[in-house]
Amino acid sequence: MQSIRNTSYAVHFNQSATDALNAHLSQTAYSKIFVLVDENTKRHCLPIFLGSIDSKKSIEVIEILSGEAHKNIETCLAVWNALSDQNADRKSLLVNLGGGVITDLGGFVASTFKRGIDFINTPTTLLSMVDASVGGKTGVDLGPLKNQIGVINQPVMVMVLPDYLKTLGQRQLQSGFAEMLKHGLIQDAAYWEALKKVNDFSNLGTLIYDSVQIKNKVVLQDPTEQGLRKILNFGHTLGHAIESYFLESEAHPTLLHGEAIAVGMILEAYLSHKLTGLTSAALTDISEVFASRYGKVDFEQMDIPKILSLLKFDKKNSHGNINFVLLEAIGNPQIDIQVPENLFEEAFAYYAEF
Repeated sequence: MQSIRNTSYAVHFNQSATDALNAHLSQTAYSKIFVLVDENTKRHCLPIFLGSIDSKKSIEVIEILSGEAHKNIETCLAVWNALSDQNADRKSLLVNLGGGVITDLGGFVASTFKRGIDFINTPTTLLSMVDASVGGKTGVDLGPLKNQIGVINQPVMVMVLPDYLKTLGQRQLQSGFAEMLKHGLIQDAAYWEALKKVNDFSNLGTLIYDSVQIKNKVVLQDPTEQGLRKILNFGHTLGHAIESYFLESEAHPTLLHGEAIAVGMILEAYLSHKLTGLTSAALTDISEVFASRYGKVDFEQMDIPKILSLLKFDKKNSHGNINFVLLEAIGNPQIDIQVPENLFEEAFAYYAEF
């Protein structure tokens, strides 16, 4: 597969990714190489990664705990201290080997350590391959609030190696697939139709490439999310609020990111039907696809106002307004749509009943 190029870096695939890494290391005088992992990628992915590196430079491994609960400033402090204790300098390299938590947090750590060191993202989950691999968004959560602290800063390169997906369970693969379905909804109706037919996750390489291309095309036009790039947040305004609420709630199990935004996309498809002209047939299609793949989440009536109270923290908000990305049609999104409060209750009622 041909590498996909952004303005300052490229996303490389399969063997060409390994070749690009080794070529870069041979041409760059890094003082040290650090690899950031969690306990899962340390066990399953690190041996593969280290076996692919052709370099005599010193390599140190820094391990953090896995999961969204550890995507916070306290974990950043631990990694910053580890870098400092192991004599990292401004000519050091940080390789982020893991899913979205590792790449988001690792990119933020690298962007701020000594005012910035180089970093390379090597995503190991489907979610991080199709989402975190492109765009340069880095950061951490503020308590339960998603991605409130961070910067946009580009990696040196991204390495997408679908073989890492063999280490994942079905639930993690389904979570990442939700972002791919979103790419179809916001940019390409034909891609949406193709994804609907996928039942086997064992050979996703071409579809991963297509998703990265879709996201890269959007990011190239709007790298700092002033306009068009907001479309990538379809399903995320309510989805992030649901994910945050369930992360803190003792009465509900934690949802994976893709599971939460699957709910968000059904809810926001309903809002699209009410406000931006999405047809009832398209609404039913979207609802049935996500419900069949992800099941339904049970909400108590008392949950809804608590979830809605989190909307004020959404990063797309401005001047006190909560701004949504809604669909005029599948493949045709609209940004900066404000939603009357009464429609939120209607959307949750629709979700519960369809």
